[in-house]
Amino acid sequence: MTNPFSTTSDLNPKDGFTQTPSSVAQAANDLRAAASEKAREFAHVAEDTAAQIKQRAVESAGHYKAIATEKAIAFKSSACDKAQQLKGAANDQWNETCTKAKEFQITTEDYIKQNPTKSVLTAVAVGFLVGLIVRR
Repeated sequence: MTNPFSTTSDLNPKDGFTQTPSSVAQAANDLRAAASEKAREFAHVAEDTAAQIKQRAVESAGHYKAIATEKAIAFKSSACDKAQQLKGAANDQWNETCTKAKEFQITTEDYIKQNPTKSVLTAVAVGFLVGLIVRR
């Protein structure tokens, strides 16, 4: 049994290793071709998988957008209803306060007309106290 690589003349670096058995060169070419084919298959599978993932992501984003839109519309409607309720309550309270203020004004005017001296002395006393407080 002879080894094709056993002689030094076959493996001379100056010759560039040109004397390669044809079966080894063929095997190397076959391996390169197989590796290249597998790489193309892998790239094709990766592209298909990436496209599927992208499609699912787009579908999920659309689904979540629709849900968010529904929630936003419901929240807006609820907020508008609550704002209308608060506006109505505030208007009722304002009207009641205005009515009470007018009643208080009328009552005060009647008291001052019935007790003018007492009212003037009370106003002077309150003014004097406010003056003392402000001076400090």
